[in-house]
Amino acid sequence: MSSENLAGRTIAGYRLLERVGEGGTAEVYRAEHAERGPCAFKVLRQRLRGDPTAVKRFLREAGYGSRVRHPGVVRTYDYGEADGLYYLALEWADGKSLADYVHRAGRLAPAQVGRLVRQLADALGAAHQAGIIHRDLKPENIIYEPTTGQVKLLDFGIARDAELPAEERLTRTGFFVGTLKYVAPEALSGELVDGRADIFSLATITYWLLAGVHPFTGRTPRELFQQLLSGSPVPLNHAVRGVVFPAALETAVMRGLARDPAKRQPTVAAFAADVEAGIAAGPGAKGGGLLEALKRALGWQR
Repeated sequence: MSSENLAGRTIAGYRLLERVGEGGTAEVYRAEHAERGPCAFKVLRQRLRGDPTAVKRFLREAGYGSRVRHPGVVRTYDYGEADGLYYLALEWADGKSLADYVHRAGRLAPAQVGRLVRQLADALGAAHQAGIIHRDLKPENIIYEPTTGQVKLLDFGIARDAELPAEERLTRTGFFVGTLKYVAPEALSGELVDGRADIFSLATITYWLLAGVHPFTGRTPRELFQQLLSGSPVPLNHAVRGVVFPAALETAVMRGLARDPAKRQPTVAAFAADVEAGIAAGPGAKGGGLLEALKRALGWQR
């Protein structure tokens, strides 16, 4: 059954120009507003409009996103119900997902990774300051503009309000939200999570940007689930044959991947600072002779 196409309609003052994407819960349109200019316009899918839980979650995403004001977060302009439709109007961000960029470009130079990590940490820090835990940080939820090097964080669909009472924040036992490759271990059993869960996700992204692979090697969801719960990530300097990063950079990333949240950096800003310090240490931060120097050079220069 084909989904409806709302292109050409004007809803709540937004003229929908073309459908540009769709997911399990919403469709996304490129839209135009008389005052705000180009916008992204999300509409709850037709089959979910009669589901009170789906409507609540959709509007919750809108409400959470609207609380975060930062240049590195896609701005929420407006949300609500109009003409029987539940909608969310967002800033139009130029660029593609970070996932798309890396799939084309391959693993990134450490200096570039450091700049991206700092921007993401600043954006996440603003969300945490607003009492919002993202919980679904992944390259697909990050818009990257290569010409400017700027990133923007989006999609607060499964974010959590850190200020809600504990009994309202707990998830069902054995149920987790997020994307398995990037989700923090403590979230797998539905535990109450805090901003350190976002640190784990950011550390996983950092590892992937540097090495081009993920820190856990499970080939199936079951294997990956078990590794996250009880295994250890592959050390960064063992991830890619012949590639060696400075010890301080490896230490920073692996600390962010600690299974115990208490052993991670205390904040996303602290994680970014550790990564930047590791990068600043340079390829000469680790000894080992000519062969090791050559390996480090290969790891440092793409």
